[in-house]
Amino acid sequence: MAVQNGRDLLIKMDMTGDGFFETIAGLRATRIAFNAETIDVTSIESEGRWRELLGGAGVRSATISGSGVFRDGTTDERARQVFFDGEVPRFQVVVPDFGTIEGPFQITSLEYSGSYNGEASYEISMASAGAINFVTL
Repeated sequence: MAVQNGRDLLIKMDMTGDGFFETIAGLRATRIAFNAETIDVTSIESEGRWRELLGGAGVRSATISGSGVFRDGTTDERARQVFFDGEVPRFQVVVPDFGTIEGPFQITSLEYSGSYNGEASYEISMASAGAINFVTL
């Protein structure tokens, strides 16, 4: 796989609840992270006293985050509505030449900031709220 342009990593949100995904406008930086909790099954009989983990167990999760500037009132308004209403819409993360990650996420943080001589900006963070699907390109 060749080097990828960071701006091509897109976060999209289901805008209407029926699968109409739209890119969250104005994002300059995006990130998705996957996590898996471990279950320690180490005992006094563990070889060399090395930790042992139970394979296939534990809780898996994903987080999405992004930051940027205001560009599109429709996606900004929808993100605010989702946060304040506690909705859990579907999101997509498009990773160029890799695939699309899709699933339900809850917006866990929505931050706004601005400086005296700069643009207003925002940061958004989301946590997975169900099974995540991955479709390769």
